[in-house]
Amino acid sequence: MSERDHDYMGQALELALQGRGLTSPNPMVGAVLVRDGRVVGQGVHRFGQRKHAEVWALEQAGDRARGATLYVNLEPCCHQGRTGPCCRAIVDSGIARVVVAMRDPNPLVAGKGLEWLTSAGLQVTAGVREDEARRLNEAYAKYICSRKPFVTVKVGATLDGRIAAGSGPHQWITSPESRQRVHRMRLEADAILVGIGTVLQDDPFLTDRSGQPRTRPLLRVVLDSRLRLPPDGRLASTRDQGDIIVFCGRRPNPDRRRKLEQAGLEVIPTAGTAGRIAFGPVLEELGRRQVVGLLIEGGGEINFDALRSRIIDKLVCFLAPRILGGAAVAMFGGAGFPALDQVPPLAFSRIERIGPDLMIEAYPKPSGPVLD
Repeated sequence: MSERDHDYMGQALELALQGRGLTSPNPMVGAVLVRDGRVVGQGVHRFGQRKHAEVWALEQAGDRARGATLYVNLEPCCHQGRTGPCCRAIVDSGIARVVVAMRDPNPLVAGKGLEWLTSAGLQVTAGVREDEARRLNEAYAKYICSRKPFVTVKVGATLDGRIAAGSGPHQWITSPESRQRVHRMRLEADAILVGIGTVLQDDPFLTDRSGQPRTRPLLRVVLDSRLRLPPDGRLASTRDQGDIIVFCGRRPNPDRRRKLEQAGLEVIPTAGTAGRIAFGPVLEELGRRQVVGLLIEGGGEINFDALRSRIIDKLVCFLAPRILGGAAVAMFGGAGFPALDQVPPLAFSRIERIGPDLMIEAYPKPSGPVLD
Protein backbone atom coordinates (compact mmCIF):
# COMPACT_ATOMS: atom_id res chain seq x y z
CA MET A 1 0.00 0.00 0.00
CA SER A 2 1.41 3.35 -1.02
CA GLU A 3 1.06 6.54 0.99
CA ARG A 4 -1.08 7.94 -1.82
CA ASP A 5 -3.47 4.97 -1.62
CA HIS A 6 -3.67 5.41 2.15
CA ASP A 7 -4.55 9.10 1.86
CA TYR A 8 -7.14 8.78 -0.89
CA MET A 9 -8.81 5.87 0.91
CA GLY A 10 -8.99 8.15 3.93
CA GLN A 11 -10.98 10.59 1.82
CA ALA A 12 -13.32 7.80 0.78
CA LEU A 13 -13.86 6.81 4.42
CA GLU A 14 -14.59 10.42 5.38
CA LEU A 15 -17.14 10.65 2.58
CA ALA A 16 -18.74 7.40 3.73
CA LEU A 17 -19.28 8.91 7.18
CA GLN A 18 -21.55 11.50 5.58
CA GLY A 19 -24.02 8.68 5.17
CA ARG A 20 -24.39 8.21 8.93
CA GLY A 21 -28.10 7.75 9.59
CA LEU A 22 -28.90 7.89 5.86
CA THR A 23 -27.99 4.47 4.43
CA SER A 24 -29.61 1.74 6.54
CA PRO A 25 -30.19 -1.08 5.78
CA ASN A 26 -27.37 -0.54 3.28
CA PRO A 27 -23.72 0.11 4.22
CA MET A 28 -22.01 3.49 4.39
CA VAL A 29 -19.91 3.91 1.25
CA GLY A 30 -17.76 6.73 -0.10
CA ALA A 31 -15.97 6.80 -3.47
CA VAL A 32 -13.17 8.99 -4.79
CA LEU A 33 -11.98 9.08 -8.41
CA VAL A 34 -8.41 10.26 -9.00
CA ARG A 35 -6.71 10.99 -12.33
CA ASP A 36 -3.24 12.43 -12.78
CA GLY A 37 -3.01 13.22 -9.07
CA ARG A 38 -6.29 15.16 -8.97
CA VAL A 39 -9.70 14.22 -7.59
CA VAL A 40 -12.12 14.26 -10.53
CA GLY A 41 -15.18 12.71 -8.91
CA GLN A 42 -16.66 11.93 -5.49
CA GLY A 43 -19.73 10.12 -4.30
CA VAL A 44 -21.59 9.15 -1.14
CA HIS A 45 -24.29 6.52 -0.87
CA ARG A 46 -27.64 7.52 0.60
CA PHE A 47 -30.44 4.97 0.64
CA GLY A 48 -33.16 7.37 -0.45
CA GLN A 49 -31.20 8.48 -3.52
CA ARG A 50 -30.74 4.90 -4.77
CA LYS A 51 -27.51 5.49 -6.70
CA HIS A 52 -24.40 4.01 -5.14
CA ALA A 53 -21.34 6.09 -4.26
CA GLU A 54 -19.36 4.78 -7.25
CA VAL A 55 -22.05 5.87 -9.71
CA TRP A 56 -22.24 9.37 -8.20
CA ALA A 57 -18.47 9.69 -8.54
CA LEU A 58 -18.55 8.46 -12.14
CA GLU A 59 -21.27 10.90 -13.09
CA GLN A 60 -19.34 13.78 -11.56
CA ALA A 61 -16.15 12.79 -13.36
CA GLY A 62 -17.70 12.17 -16.77
CA ASP A 63 -15.04 11.52 -19.43
CA ARG A 64 -12.30 12.20 -16.88
CA ALA A 65 -13.01 8.78 -15.36
CA ARG A 66 -11.19 7.06 -18.25
CA GLY A 67 -7.80 5.90 -17.03
CA ALA A 68 -8.53 7.04 -13.45
CA THR A 69 -8.21 5.19 -10.14
CA LEU A 70 -11.30 4.57 -8.04
CA TYR A 71 -10.99 4.46 -4.25
CA VAL A 72 -13.96 2.94 -2.42
CA ASN A 73 -14.24 1.64 1.14
CA LEU A 74 -16.43 -1.36 0.19
CA GLU A 75 -16.21 -3.79 -2.69
CA PRO A 76 -18.40 -2.64 -5.61
CA CYS A 77 -21.58 -4.66 -6.06
CA CYS A 78 -21.92 -7.15 -8.88
CA HIS A 79 -25.61 -8.05 -8.58
CA GLN A 80 -28.91 -6.49 -9.57
CA GLY A 81 -30.63 -4.94 -6.58
CA ARG A 82 -32.50 -1.63 -6.43
CA THR A 83 -29.80 -0.48 -8.87
CA GLY A 84 -27.70 -2.18 -11.51
CA PRO A 85 -24.26 -3.66 -10.77
CA CYS A 86 -21.66 -0.99 -10.00
CA CYS A 87 -19.01 -3.26 -11.50
CA ARG A 88 -20.57 -2.90 -14.93
CA ALA A 89 -20.63 0.90 -14.66
CA ILE A 90 -17.00 0.91 -13.51
CA VAL A 91 -15.82 -1.25 -16.40
CA ASP A 92 -17.84 0.72 -18.96
CA SER A 93 -16.37 4.01 -17.72
CA GLY A 94 -12.82 3.04 -18.66
CA ILE A 95 -11.42 3.19 -15.13
CA ALA A 96 -7.94 1.63 -15.02
CA ARG A 97 -7.56 0.75 -11.34
CA VAL A 98 -9.81 0.11 -8.35
CA VAL A 99 -8.60 0.29 -4.74
CA VAL A 100 -10.93 -1.29 -2.17
CA ALA A 101 -10.73 -1.20 1.62
CA MET A 102 -12.71 -4.38 2.34
CA ARG A 103 -14.64 -7.12 0.61
CA ASP A 104 -18.40 -6.94 0.87
CA PRO A 105 -19.63 -9.60 3.37
CA ASN A 106 -22.94 -9.77 1.50
CA PRO A 107 -23.16 -13.37 0.20
CA LEU A 108 -24.38 -11.96 -3.14
CA VAL A 109 -21.03 -10.19 -3.53
CA ALA A 110 -18.33 -11.62 -1.22
CA GLY A 111 -15.41 -11.24 -3.61
CA LYS A 112 -17.36 -11.67 -6.84
CA GLY A 113 -17.18 -7.93 -7.52
CA LEU A 114 -13.40 -7.97 -7.33
CA GLU A 115 -13.30 -11.01 -9.61
CA TRP A 116 -15.51 -9.21 -12.15
CA LEU A 117 -13.20 -6.20 -12.21
CA THR A 118 -10.05 -8.31 -12.43
CA SER A 119 -11.51 -10.42 -15.25
CA ALA A 120 -12.29 -7.22 -17.15
CA GLY A 121 -8.62 -6.27 -17.06
CA LEU A 122 -8.68 -3.64 -14.31
CA GLN A 123 -5.91 -3.49 -11.76
CA VAL A 124 -7.43 -4.25 -8.36
CA THR A 125 -5.93 -3.60 -4.92
CA ALA A 126 -7.83 -4.72 -1.79
CA GLY A 127 -7.25 -4.31 1.95
CA VAL A 128 -6.23 -0.63 2.10
CA ARG A 129 -7.23 0.68 5.58
CA GLU A 130 -9.32 -2.43 6.00
CA ASP A 131 -9.64 -2.27 9.79
CA GLU A 132 -11.16 1.21 9.63
CA ALA A 133 -13.55 0.12 6.90
CA ARG A 134 -14.69 -2.91 8.89
CA ARG A 135 -15.33 -0.82 11.96
CA LEU A 136 -17.32 1.69 9.93
CA ASN A 137 -19.73 -0.96 8.63
CA GLU A 138 -19.59 -3.48 11.46
CA ALA A 139 -23.36 -3.38 11.97
CA TYR A 140 -24.06 -3.95 8.28
CA ALA A 141 -21.54 -6.82 8.19
CA LYS A 142 -23.33 -8.70 10.96
CA TYR A 143 -26.83 -8.02 9.69
CA ILE A 144 -26.19 -8.97 6.06
CA CYS A 145 -24.82 -12.36 7.14
CA SER A 146 -27.14 -13.21 10.05
CA ARG A 147 -30.25 -11.05 9.47
CA LYS A 148 -30.00 -10.03 13.10
CA PRO A 149 -29.07 -6.57 14.39
CA PHE A 150 -25.64 -5.59 15.65
CA VAL A 151 -26.18 -4.99 19.37
CA THR A 152 -24.39 -2.16 21.16
CA VAL A 153 -24.86 -1.71 24.90
CA LYS A 154 -24.28 1.86 26.08
CA VAL A 155 -23.70 2.64 29.74
CA GLY A 156 -23.14 5.96 31.48
CA ALA A 157 -21.62 5.40 34.92
CA THR A 158 -19.35 6.64 37.68
CA LEU A 159 -15.78 5.39 38.09
CA ASP A 160 -17.07 2.71 40.47
CA GLY A 161 -19.53 1.46 37.86
CA ARG A 162 -22.74 2.97 39.26
CA ILE A 163 -25.50 4.28 37.03
CA ALA A 164 -27.74 5.86 39.67
CA ALA A 165 -27.86 6.67 43.37
CA GLY A 166 -29.55 4.16 45.61
CA SER A 167 -32.53 6.44 46.30
CA GLY A 168 -34.11 9.59 45.01
CA PRO A 169 -34.65 10.71 41.41
CA HIS A 170 -32.15 9.70 38.74
CA GLN A 171 -29.78 12.46 37.67
CA TRP A 172 -27.31 12.87 34.82
CA ILE A 173 -23.99 11.26 35.72
CA THR A 174 -22.01 11.95 32.57
CA SER A 175 -21.24 15.28 30.92
CA PRO A 176 -23.12 17.13 28.16
CA GLU A 177 -20.29 16.15 25.80
CA SER A 178 -20.87 12.46 26.51
CA ARG A 179 -24.61 12.84 26.09
CA GLN A 180 -24.04 14.51 22.74
CA ARG A 181 -21.95 11.51 21.66
CA VAL A 182 -24.76 9.19 22.78
CA HIS A 183 -27.17 11.00 20.49
CA ARG A 184 -24.74 10.42 17.64
CA MET A 185 -24.89 6.73 18.54
CA ARG A 186 -28.68 6.95 18.36
CA LEU A 187 -28.36 8.54 14.93
CA GLU A 188 -26.30 5.57 13.76
CA ALA A 189 -28.78 3.04 15.21
CA ASP A 190 -32.06 1.87 13.73
CA ALA A 191 -33.60 1.03 17.10
CA ILE A 192 -33.10 1.74 20.79
CA LEU A 193 -34.11 -0.74 23.51
CA VAL A 194 -34.78 -0.31 27.22
CA GLY A 195 -36.49 -2.27 29.95
CA ILE A 196 -39.67 -1.24 31.69
CA GLY A 197 -37.68 -0.33 34.81
CA THR A 198 -35.93 2.46 32.92
CA VAL A 199 -39.24 3.76 31.58
CA LEU A 200 -40.92 3.80 34.99
CA GLN A 201 -37.91 5.39 36.69
CA ASP A 202 -36.89 7.98 34.11
CA ASP A 203 -39.98 8.53 31.92
CA PRO A 204 -37.67 8.98 28.89
CA PHE A 205 -38.43 10.20 25.37
CA LEU A 206 -35.86 7.84 23.75
CA THR A 207 -35.56 10.11 20.72
CA ASP A 208 -32.64 10.98 18.46
CA ARG A 209 -31.72 14.54 19.37
CA SER A 210 -28.50 14.69 17.35
CA GLY A 211 -30.02 17.34 15.10
CA GLN A 212 -28.87 15.41 12.04
CA PRO A 213 -31.16 14.07 9.27
CA ARG A 214 -31.93 10.37 9.15
CA THR A 215 -33.62 8.21 6.55
CA ARG A 216 -35.52 5.97 8.97
CA PRO A 217 -37.20 7.12 12.18
CA LEU A 218 -35.63 5.66 15.32
CA LEU A 219 -37.61 2.62 16.42
CA ARG A 220 -38.18 2.52 20.19
CA VAL A 221 -38.36 -0.90 21.86
CA VAL A 222 -39.43 -1.69 25.42
CA LEU A 223 -39.20 -5.05 27.20
CA ASP A 224 -42.23 -5.07 29.50
CA SER A 225 -43.38 -8.54 30.52
CA ARG A 226 -46.42 -7.30 32.48
CA LEU A 227 -47.35 -4.27 30.34
CA ARG A 228 -46.73 -1.68 33.01
CA LEU A 229 -45.77 0.99 30.49
CA PRO A 230 -47.94 4.09 31.03
CA PRO A 231 -49.94 4.97 27.89
CA ASP A 232 -49.82 8.67 28.86
CA GLY A 233 -46.06 8.89 29.53
CA ARG A 234 -43.41 10.78 27.58
CA LEU A 235 -42.58 7.80 25.42
CA ALA A 236 -46.11 7.40 24.13
CA SER A 237 -46.33 11.15 23.55
CA THR A 238 -43.54 10.93 20.95
CA ARG A 239 -45.35 8.41 18.76
CA ASP A 240 -45.07 10.84 15.84
CA GLN A 241 -41.25 10.60 16.02
CA GLY A 242 -41.07 6.88 15.36
CA ASP A 243 -42.78 3.58 16.06
CA ILE A 244 -42.80 2.06 19.53
CA ILE A 245 -42.83 -1.70 20.10
CA VAL A 246 -43.57 -3.27 23.46
CA PHE A 247 -42.52 -6.90 23.90
CA CYS A 248 -44.53 -8.52 26.69
CA GLY A 249 -45.28 -11.96 28.12
CA ARG A 250 -47.27 -14.63 26.32
CA ARG A 251 -50.55 -13.77 28.08
CA PRO A 252 -50.74 -9.98 28.37
CA ASN A 253 -53.44 -8.24 30.36
CA PRO A 254 -56.09 -7.45 27.71
CA ASP A 255 -57.06 -4.08 29.21
CA ARG A 256 -53.47 -2.85 29.41
CA ARG A 257 -52.78 -4.11 25.92
CA ARG A 258 -55.81 -2.32 24.53
CA LYS A 259 -54.84 1.00 26.16
CA LEU A 260 -51.31 0.83 24.76
CA GLU A 261 -52.54 -0.06 21.29
CA GLN A 262 -55.07 2.75 21.42
CA ALA A 263 -52.17 5.08 22.24
CA GLY A 264 -50.47 3.95 19.01
CA LEU A 265 -47.98 1.45 20.44
CA GLU A 266 -47.48 -2.03 19.00
CA VAL A 267 -47.66 -4.87 21.53
CA ILE A 268 -46.00 -8.20 20.75
CA PRO A 269 -46.45 -11.18 23.13
CA THR A 270 -43.10 -12.95 23.37
CA ALA A 271 -41.57 -16.00 25.01
CA GLY A 272 -39.59 -15.59 28.19
CA THR A 273 -38.71 -17.19 31.52
CA ALA A 274 -39.05 -16.08 35.13
CA GLY A 275 -40.97 -12.99 34.09
CA ARG A 276 -38.24 -11.75 31.74
CA ILE A 277 -38.45 -11.40 27.96
CA ALA A 278 -36.06 -13.61 25.99
CA PHE A 279 -33.69 -11.70 23.71
CA GLY A 280 -33.71 -14.35 20.97
CA PRO A 281 -37.25 -13.75 19.67
CA VAL A 282 -36.80 -9.98 20.07
CA LEU A 283 -33.70 -9.92 17.86
CA GLU A 284 -35.34 -12.18 15.29
CA GLU A 285 -38.34 -9.86 15.06
CA LEU A 286 -36.16 -6.77 14.79
CA GLY A 287 -34.11 -8.48 12.10
CA ARG A 288 -37.28 -9.12 10.11
CA ARG A 289 -37.91 -5.38 10.30
CA GLN A 290 -34.45 -4.66 8.85
CA VAL A 291 -33.06 -3.27 12.08
CA VAL A 292 -29.33 -3.30 11.35
CA GLY A 293 -28.06 -1.56 14.48
CA LEU A 294 -29.69 -1.91 17.91
CA LEU A 295 -28.64 0.32 20.80
CA ILE A 296 -29.46 -0.91 24.31
CA GLU A 297 -29.69 1.85 26.90
CA GLY A 298 -31.20 -0.16 29.70
CA GLY A 299 -30.63 -0.43 33.42
CA GLY A 300 -28.50 -2.91 35.29
CA GLU A 301 -30.93 -5.81 34.91
CA ILE A 302 -31.30 -5.49 31.13
CA ASN A 303 -27.56 -4.98 30.74
CA PHE A 304 -26.78 -8.14 32.66
CA ASP A 305 -29.41 -10.14 30.76
CA ALA A 306 -27.82 -9.02 27.50
CA LEU A 307 -24.34 -9.95 28.74
CA ARG A 308 -25.48 -13.30 30.08
CA SER A 309 -27.36 -14.10 26.86
CA ARG A 310 -24.24 -13.39 24.77
CA ILE A 311 -26.04 -10.99 22.43
CA ILE A 312 -23.69 -8.02 22.93
CA ASP A 313 -21.56 -7.16 19.90
CA LYS A 314 -20.04 -4.01 21.40
CA LEU A 315 -19.99 -2.37 24.81
CA VAL A 316 -19.54 1.40 25.14
CA CYS A 317 -19.07 2.83 28.63
CA PHE A 318 -18.98 6.54 29.43
CA LEU A 319 -17.28 6.92 32.81
CA ALA A 320 -17.62 10.16 34.76
CA PRO A 321 -14.98 11.24 37.31
CA ARG A 322 -17.32 10.60 40.23
CA ILE A 323 -17.74 7.87 42.85
CA LEU A 324 -21.10 7.00 44.41
CA GLY A 325 -20.32 3.89 46.45
CA GLY A 326 -22.79 2.49 48.97
CA ALA A 327 -26.04 1.07 47.69
CA ALA A 328 -25.90 2.87 44.34
CA VAL A 329 -27.19 0.98 41.31
CA ALA A 330 -24.57 -1.06 39.45
CA MET A 331 -24.33 -0.84 35.65
CA PHE A 332 -24.62 -4.63 35.51
CA GLY A 333 -27.06 -6.04 38.04
CA GLY A 334 -28.85 -9.35 38.00
CA ALA A 335 -27.69 -12.40 39.89
CA GLY A 336 -24.14 -12.09 38.65
CA PHE A 337 -21.93 -14.92 37.44
CA PRO A 338 -21.22 -17.72 39.93
CA ALA A 339 -17.56 -18.01 38.96
CA LEU A 340 -14.96 -15.94 37.15
CA ASP A 341 -14.42 -18.61 34.49
CA GLN A 342 -18.05 -18.16 33.40
CA VAL A 343 -17.67 -14.42 32.76
CA PRO A 344 -17.80 -13.56 29.03
CA PRO A 345 -14.35 -12.21 28.13
CA LEU A 346 -14.03 -8.75 26.61
CA ALA A 347 -11.27 -7.00 24.70
CA PHE A 348 -10.75 -3.23 24.95
CA SER A 349 -10.67 -1.55 21.55
CA ARG A 350 -10.59 2.17 22.27
CA ILE A 351 -10.34 4.68 25.11
CA GLU A 352 -11.20 8.30 24.36
CA ARG A 353 -11.57 11.46 26.41
CA ILE A 354 -15.05 12.97 25.99
CA GLY A 355 -15.14 16.27 27.86
CA PRO A 356 -14.34 15.37 31.48
CA ASP A 357 -15.38 11.74 30.95
CA LEU A 358 -13.73 8.64 29.53
CA MET A 359 -15.35 6.60 26.77
CA ILE A 360 -14.27 2.96 26.77
CA GLU A 361 -15.20 0.58 23.95
CA ALA A 362 -14.89 -3.18 24.23
CA TYR A 363 -15.84 -6.15 22.11
CA PRO A 364 -16.62 -9.68 23.34
CA LYS A 365 -14.18 -12.44 22.61
CA PRO A 366 -15.73 -15.52 20.94
CA SER A 367 -15.08 -17.95 23.78
CA GLY A 368 -16.54 -19.18 27.03
CA PRO A 369 -19.74 -21.08 27.91
CA VAL A 370 -23.23 -19.94 26.99
CA LEU A 371 -25.64 -19.73 29.92
CA ASP A 372 -29.32 -20.39 29.24
